[in-house]
Amino acid sequence: MLNFVTWTADPAIFTIGPREIRWYGLAFAIGFAIGYMIVARMWKKENLNPEWIDSLLMYTVLGTIIGARLGHCLFYAPEYYLAHPLEILKVWEGGLASHGGTLGIIVAIYFYSKRATHKSMLWTFDKLVVPTGLVAAMIRLGNLMNHEIYGHPTDLPWSFRFIENLHAWRMGAEPIFSPPSHPTQLYEAGVYLFTFFLCMWLYFKKETYKKEGFIFGIFMILVFGSRILIELLKNNQEEFEDGMILNMGQWLSIPFVILGIWCVWRALKRSKDCK
Repeated sequence: MLNFVTWTADPAIFTIGPREIRWYGLAFAIGFAIGYMIVARMWKKENLNPEWIDSLLMYTVLGTIIGARLGHCLFYAPEYYLAHPLEILKVWEGGLASHGGTLGIIVAIYFYSKRATHKSMLWTFDKLVVPTGLVAAMIRLGNLMNHEIYGHPTDLPWSFRFIENLHAWRMGAEPIFSPPSHPTQLYEAGVYLFTFFLCMWLYFKKETYKKEGFIFGIFMILVFGSRILIELLKNNQEEFEDGMILNMGQWLSIPFVILGIWCVWRALKRSKDCK
């Protein structure tokens, strides 16, 4: 007998007038709030300028949201959004891409480093990525609540059936379920949580932040390396990906893995040269 989980979670916690308060948004906010507290501990540990931390939060939030939205629009549906540019502004309707968010943060930290700390970008990234694994895991749990970004059909006992006609179901229609499928949202959340705890250990116990770029490099290798592998189990998000050797998420992950390897190599080489 085939075992599976029939997932019937409602994406909305409650509604206020025409607006819904969704689990996705709550998970995003909780991740950022906890991340802020962790970064505050880092600031206290290193006795850093307290004015820098509020600026970091502002730059990071703006970079994440703007980058993730533009990434979704330009990587996955450029023809539509370039023809309807005002639609890009409708963030509340959904459509965020993690690779775009990463690029947005990189751009934001460039300006943050120039205008606030006057330190290297890697100095900032070694701190910023520590709580980012937790934020990423929370976002994937939000995707789970939204019945989105799941994987291919499988007969594994932990497979999930997701509601495919989610909007109609929420309006009162009978649910149409996907076949039992890989809950890839949980796979990614698990990897991101592991990365979070590893980066916490590297920073607070091993004080590896003294090897500039090392923690950042480890984060990039684990997060985007796992993304390349897990994408093998995922359904493509857009039709144009069906004929590709690797899908868009995999192609976009490769440069970040290479960047991570280079950062780890650079940090270890500099550490060795200093001995």
